[in-house]
Amino acid sequence: MPKILVTDDAAFVRSKIRKFLESEGFEVLEAENGQQAVDQYKAASPDLVLMDITMPVMDGIAAVSAIRGLDPNAKIVMCSAMGQQAMVINAIKAGAKDFVLKPFEPDRVLAAVKKLL
Repeated sequence: MPKILVTDDAAFVRSKIRKFLESEGFEVLEAENGQQAVDQYKAASPDLVLMDITMPVMDGIAAVSAIRGLDPNAKIVMCSAMGQQAMVINAIKAGAKDFVLKPFEPDRVLAAVKKLL
């Protein structure tokens, strides 16, 4: 069962994505900021990371760079709100493989996950 790390500072967003992904058969880990995501990545080696861009402590772009420093083959999908196109471009340059827009469309999240796994 593939393991997915969901990183978002909003607990309700993590919970919503967790329930959806678990219903699709994935194991789900959570982090509430970029630093926790890096720490979780080191500890659990997830198969894929869903990463919010704007978070406290460490933002998603810095976390992508840190995770890719640990694992150049890390599969990371950025999650962004409308109007964050410049940040999405920076995240892709930092090593993210795809992005999904908030509010989440479950089918789009699942398509991004399956494409990378």
